[in-house]
Amino acid sequence: MHSTISGLIPAIVQDYNTGRVLMLAYVNQESYDFMLEKGETCFYSRSRQELWHKGATSGNVQKIRHMAFDCDNDTLLIQVEQSGVGACHTGSYSCFGEEIGAFHAAENDYAVIADRANNPKEGSYTNYLLEKGVDKICKKIGEESAEVIIAAKNANKAELTAEIADLAYHVLVLMYTQGITPRDVNAELINRQQA
Repeated sequence: MHSTISGLIPAIVQDYNTGRVLMLAYVNQESYDFMLEKGETCFYSRSRQELWHKGATSGNVQKIRHMAFDCDNDTLLIQVEQSGVGACHTGSYSCFGEEIGAFHAAENDYAVIADRANNPKEGSYTNYLLEKGVDKICKKIGEESAEVIIAAKNANKAELTAEIADLAYHVLVLMYTQGITPRDVNAELINRQQA
């Protein structure tokens, strides 16, 4: 890996498990050497004119899983496992707020389920499932699984897509009740890729 940095270069910090961009910071040779040695992110603070070991005071440490320079060797991508509440000094998980889009659909749906649990809405199907409990949720997963199979046998892409989405939603509700997050599942899938 490239080991000589001239001046300051931008570093894009990305969640290793989800792919979410967490922050942008700057790295110099000293902070880069620190990261190689310690395995945690360290940047150069332009405002304070000093090294900044991310999480040293907040506890929101970023354990480095992978680093790579771009094709011109003037930008660094750092993939991390983020601990604590997140990367941003505002308390947000990402300095770029809550991204939306298909890449984050499971996390966004999970957040809605958690919100319904904490702030029930009258007439909410999610609240209905949460109130009925694990037996009802598992019964719905069984029903939705059967509907996925039928749609697949019918070779109807639109129907199959809708049924898979129904199944995924019910699985997310079950995950919430069991304390399993989409991040947990992503981490397990990544572990299996390495097997």
